[in-house]
Amino acid sequence: MKPEQSINHETHSFEGLAFGFIGVLCFSLTLPATRIAVETLDPIVVGLGRALIAACLAGPLLLLTRQSWPTKRQWHSIALVFIGVVVGFPMLTAWAMRSVPASHGAIVLGLLPLATAIAGAIRAHEKPSPMFWLASASGSLSVIAYALAFGNGSFHPADFALFGAVILAALGYAEGARVARELGSWQVICWALVLAVPMLAVPVGFAIREHGLTATSASWGGFAYVSLISMFLGFFAWYHGLAVGGIARVSQLQLLQPFLTLGFASLFLGENFGVGAILSVSVVALSIFASRRSRVTRA
Repeated sequence: MKPEQSINHETHSFEGLAFGFIGVLCFSLTLPATRIAVETLDPIVVGLGRALIAACLAGPLLLLTRQSWPTKRQWHSIALVFIGVVVGFPMLTAWAMRSVPASHGAIVLGLLPLATAIAGAIRAHEKPSPMFWLASASGSLSVIAYALAFGNGSFHPADFALFGAVILAALGYAEGARVARELGSWQVICWALVLAVPMLAVPVGFAIREHGLTATSASWGGFAYVSLISMFLGFFAWYHGLAVGGIARVSQLQLLQPFLTLGFASLFLGENFGVGAILSVSVVALSIFASRRSRVTRA
């Protein structure tokens, strides 16, 4: 076994953080855009159809750049990316956005940094220090407290969909970052989208046949955003940031995502998020500073 090495902050930290922040910025508008899209479009069309639209760009890009086919082992990782971020996360969040405000979803998804760090420890053999885990867990506990307060002491059914989305996204993020060190960042999401086409075409086709495609221009705008930015271009930056900066460290930038999403939800949806949300994201924000100063090793 190779000896443990501390992640080289001088070489990779700034690049990883910069690309990671671009990815978080792209993802922060996903919930408001999804909520706008599902107002007049079926959740299956929005949740799964976005991958088909993105695949129309991914396939030609892979052909034009003459990318080599992934190995059998790499296909296994790409399949996990497909399950986590191409199908699981979009479908579950699209369903949840029909029941709860985007601002509420933003707080629950604040669990993603901790979940991604755990997935990185399991799949990529990163070993954050106890201080890192303490900081990340503190932010996550504030998220759970807010979800309970929002539901008057109990979870809303949509929360379980959001928690499932967190688990699947964390798996897809960690596995994608791991294989991105071999294939390249944008290649990972492109191959996952190509893999999605034959599996998603039938359910999306049935949903279109059942519910049609009549929608407002606002819904089409939201659908365009989640297809081109959330499902495609945002992952170019996100996977590159995770791969070069370390999954555990860069994933903590997602703690900024609730702030950004709350702002976008207020701007585009007129949602009022209240004092509880502000307190929750404040605790979450404090944990990012502590986690950034904690030691992370990679086996």
